[in-house]
Amino acid sequence: MKSLLLSLLPLSALAAPTYPETRKEAVVDDYFGTKVEDPYRWLEDDNAADTKAWIKAENEVTGTYLKSISQREAIRKRLAALWNYERIGMPEESGGKWFFSRNSGLQNQSVLMVADAADGEGRVLLDPNTLSKDGTVSLAGHEPSEDGRLLAYKLSSGGSDWQEIRVRDVATGKDLDDHLRWVKFSGVSWARDGSGFYYSRFDAPPEGQTLTRKNEFQKFCFHKIGTKQEDDVIIYERKDQPNWNIGGGVTEDGTYLVLNLQEGTERKNRVFYRDLKDPAAKVVELLNEADASYDFIDHVGTVFLFKTDLNAPLGRVIAIDVTKPAKSEWKEIIPETKHQLDAVNSVGGQLVCTYLQDAKSAVSCYDFTGKKLRDLELPGIGDVGGFGGRSKDKTTFYGFTGFTEPGSIHQLDLATGKSRLFRRPKVGFDSAAYETEQVFYPSKDGTRVPMFIVHKKGLVRDGTNPTLLYGYGGFNSTMTPGFSISRAVWLEMGGVLVVANLRGGGEYGREWHEAGTKLRKQNVFDDFIAAGEWLIANRITSREKLAIQGGSNGGLLVGACMTQRPELFAAALPAVGVMDMLRFQKFTIGWAWKSDYGSSENPEEFKALYAYSPYHNLKPGTRYPATLVTTSDHDDRVVPAHSFKFAARLQECQAKDGPPVLIRVESSAGHGAGTALAKMIEKTADEWAFLAKSLGMDPKW
Repeated sequence: MKSLLLSLLPLSALAAPTYPETRKEAVVDDYFGTKVEDPYRWLEDDNAADTKAWIKAENEVTGTYLKSISQREAIRKRLAALWNYERIGMPEESGGKWFFSRNSGLQNQSVLMVADAADGEGRVLLDPNTLSKDGTVSLAGHEPSEDGRLLAYKLSSGGSDWQEIRVRDVATGKDLDDHLRWVKFSGVSWARDGSGFYYSRFDAPPEGQTLTRKNEFQKFCFHKIGTKQEDDVIIYERKDQPNWNIGGGVTEDGTYLVLNLQEGTERKNRVFYRDLKDPAAKVVELLNEADASYDFIDHVGTVFLFKTDLNAPLGRVIAIDVTKPAKSEWKEIIPETKHQLDAVNSVGGQLVCTYLQDAKSAVSCYDFTGKKLRDLELPGIGDVGGFGGRSKDKTTFYGFTGFTEPGSIHQLDLATGKSRLFRRPKVGFDSAAYETEQVFYPSKDGTRVPMFIVHKKGLVRDGTNPTLLYGYGGFNSTMTPGFSISRAVWLEMGGVLVVANLRGGGEYGREWHEAGTKLRKQNVFDDFIAAGEWLIANRITSREKLAIQGGSNGGLLVGACMTQRPELFAAALPAVGVMDMLRFQKFTIGWAWKSDYGSSENPEEFKALYAYSPYHNLKPGTRYPATLVTTSDHDDRVVPAHSFKFAARLQECQAKDGPPVLIRVESSAGHGAGTALAKMIEKTADEWAFLAKSLGMDPKW
């Protein structure tokens, strides 16, 4: 059987390079009586000379292999050509000025523009491309003051989660002296008089531990314009709660400061507030049980509106009068429906509610009493987002995208509910040649799981189609339809794109999410494996033509599934994955993931984690799929040590006749956000070329 299977594989996929020698050390941990070896622990030290030498050697092997693939250059050229189109972001107004992003095509970073009208051509306010030679300094966020006179903006270097905040005069385009550091996982919220803004920060990490030190004891501060950061006022901190993330913002009318306090990534939070009308007012602990999710929407006087999943796993809207905060006094404004309530925006005196109907967007508008005004007619089946603005606004903007529909911007008239197309990009991709279908398949335990399949029209289901199965399945995140140039090129190459909506995500509310967490995490992997089996059984593809891809938590997904069912997949692309499930909590923000994963510090959870941890479940002599592990040297979300250790162990365990198992380590890049476009094109060209060789593809343009 094995020899028959090998004969069916593309011959080009079988030749593997000689890997660098990676030393092993005798490191053993004892988890509740179970001895666990960790021979590549030394790769966790990203500053060590040995680690840097290992990265260099691995990159040389990987680079040589990828450059030898004949299709790579054609793929790279097509990616660059297709990406070369103007992209303009959604406009936002402050003080009569309109702010929006613009990319002329192949700029590494989009440029922030300011104009006098929403559809104005505008002028350059901030060009991140001028801040570094290689485009690795990115604009990580911006917030204009209420009068539009000043702009607070966040910069990230090399893709790190660490950010610096600076302040720019909008009229002159010049920066003030204000400079804030050690900012991470923070918004910016201006005082209504423009005197300063609220933000969150950590203490400076010890030298040499910037990208690995555990992030604890976040503080919520106020920065007064024209002062030094060390003079900032700490509005709220909890020295007894190292794992509380503290954020917040000022209400539109400037009367309240609303604080959101969350421990880890679990969708249960606390909400406190402070009355800004009274300078002596203290922070009031309004919701302090952390028994559900509470997303502040808006307020009418002393009545606060929240989106919550308390007693409503799919979400509802409630009203709490802060002068009568007892639960018995709470009022339901918009009840739970049969669909997941994904977001609620307050604009123009309306509550715009975005729902997920089998992972596709639907939008309904209500007044503040909960009376339904209308359902919005959307441009098609896809994903929407936006609906920002103020209570006085007559219109709002939203974006719409689908797997084959580049993101367009629409302007909604709030009085009539009618939309008009505001902007649509001109992309050299023939959307009409492709179609998207949604199917539902049974998982291992019979659970009905949705899945999107995107392909050229007239696809012949004969089991020969190169297919890329993508998934995530965690942290309540939803995998909704969305356009990307990289996926468009994959489709042009003759590939089929499949996106599975696995348990652990947020497609069907809290219960769907919790069904893929902690001791039930295996459900996620079962869902993904079942998706692959369905695609093969229904002759969309075959085992020899099936590849899997995922990033971050999705990288864990790919790592777990390729170790559990190595014979099911021909190729794997795990990106920035969480691969060592016993030690993830020891680095940066990893401790926050315990709410989804559990922890090796707990006996029962250790057993579950150890059973699927990709790094620990690789077995010597096994024939694993052709694998390209990708990570970045500045990833301080999922530290690259996860990928280093997994790749080293994978190369050690791969069968002698097995296909290539490689690692690609990007420099001056992080977890993904803010990556320079030039680097994204090169990385995608490498991934698609790797799949082309592994799956026996020969794309032509």
